[in-house]
Amino acid sequence: MAVNPAVATHEPKIVGFLCNWCSYAGADMAGTSRLTYPSNIRIIRVPCSGRVDPLLVIKAFEMGAEGVLIAGCHPGDCHYSEGNYHARRRFALLRPYLDYLGIEDKRLKLEWVSATEGKRFTQVVSEFTREIKQLGPRSSG
Repeated sequence: MAVNPAVATHEPKIVGFLCNWCSYAGADMAGTSRLTYPSNIRIIRVPCSGRVDPLLVIKAFEMGAEGVLIAGCHPGDCHYSEGNYHARRRFALLRPYLDYLGIEDKRLKLEWVSATEGKRFTQVVSEFTREIKQLGPRSSG
């Protein structure tokens, strides 16, 4: 099967909502450890993954994001006790709406990354970027 050259060279825009206490610190750990990951992600630091309103995710897609990553503390390790459980519930409820809006569910990812997992952060971002590239550009329909 031939690969469309436009898709092969396509660099997707990815928005990452990262929890301040764990995932953002994990991204910082990756940076201080000089680990590399694709520059496609634009990081937005939020107090907690549970504070990511589904409308923010939809707005990111509306403004041209081709993938959205929500990353927070591992369940049970939330700085605010239960924020990541709220994020997980919101994530589950958001998926059907994305389908309704014509956005493939693979374009939204929820991951748990702790402050000490810089290497894991790079793996998550690299894998997600690869998945979004395989999906190709998002249609504006």
